[in-house]
Amino acid sequence: MLGPGIIRALGAMSGTSLDGVDVAALDTDGERIAGFGPSGYRPYEPAEEAALRAALGRWPGEDLRAAEEVVMRAHIEALSEIEADLVGFHGQTLAHEPQGRGTHQLGDGAALAEALGRPVVWDFRSADVRLGGEGAPLAPIYHFACAKYIAAKAPLGFLNLGGVGNLTWVDPRHDRPEAEGALLAFDTGPANAPVNDLMMARRGEPFDRDGALARQGRVVDGALELFLEEPFFFRMPPKSLDRDAFADMIALVGELSDADAAATLTAMAATGVLKAMEHCPSPPERMLVTGGGRRNPVMMEMLRAALDCPVEPVEAVGLDGDMLEAQAFAFLAVRVARGLPTSCPGTTGVRAAVSGGTLSRPSADEPEAVAHAM
Repeated sequence: MLGPGIIRALGAMSGTSLDGVDVAALDTDGERIAGFGPSGYRPYEPAEEAALRAALGRWPGEDLRAAEEVVMRAHIEALSEIEADLVGFHGQTLAHEPQGRGTHQLGDGAALAEALGRPVVWDFRSADVRLGGEGAPLAPIYHFACAKYIAAKAPLGFLNLGGVGNLTWVDPRHDRPEAEGALLAFDTGPANAPVNDLMMARRGEPFDRDGALARQGRVVDGALELFLEEPFFFRMPPKSLDRDAFADMIALVGELSDADAAATLTAMAATGVLKAMEHCPSPPERMLVTGGGRRNPVMMEMLRAALDCPVEPVEAVGLDGDMLEAQAFAFLAVRVARGLPTSCPGTTGVRAAVSGGTLSRPSADEPEAVAHAM
């Protein structure tokens, strides 16, 4: 039986790696983690992945019916398997230009609520962008709860290596995540996406399993130096990236062998993290790595060689690195429903702490928009 104020929420995440939908249940009141529930994974079939890949970079108003059908079908199938009181639906990010056209996550949360017969919180990023934020990353407030859950006593880092890398610096000595100095979060640069794209283009494989190809190659310093000249690395955080913001990385390794290209792209991701450490208010006691990149031994070896702190997968502290992002959107859904902040100046650069999202209930005439500036 859940405690007072605790509900079971179910989060879903379909990331920029385009591999599938993660779903994970979390018992929470939106402030603390009371327990972890079941989780699941619904992979995309090759034709589904191709439909999503063809939609990347596109905006509302364009013909996205094929991609939206994939997103909705996969999420309905994945979310129907686990009971919960509330669902957090991130959707599929197709384009992200917070200082330009905004941010676009494909998927209809109201239709999902009808299909599931459960309330759904969705469109998490738009309110943050409207208030001057980057709209990403959104997991940091959950990372703060994770730091409390593992009883951390000193600043630490959560590094998510998905299609794009992002870093959360957490000071668990604060009581609230939105307190000044509690959090700093920002994208570090590309992570798995360029390597995945290289593998698909050259070998027809979705990713470099266990870093096997990168291990056979050598890092080409000239390409790495050109990569670090990107203006993104000279911007102060908070800052965020679109999946294809570094599309010319592939051109930088275009003349290299498959193995050297994979090694160099992997080194670029690790070097982006090293550059990011310059922005941390104080050195983290340890770096906990989540996302698919933690399964790449070459990536992890490069990070351990570059950083001045222990680098470990989040499993080292009893967390689930495959499901942390899905859990985050379960946690954020409860916060939206209760009017608690989902982002703050230290996480996205938004002008004030904001609880932003849309709560859709099954059979409701109109969704209830939620966007409370705190």
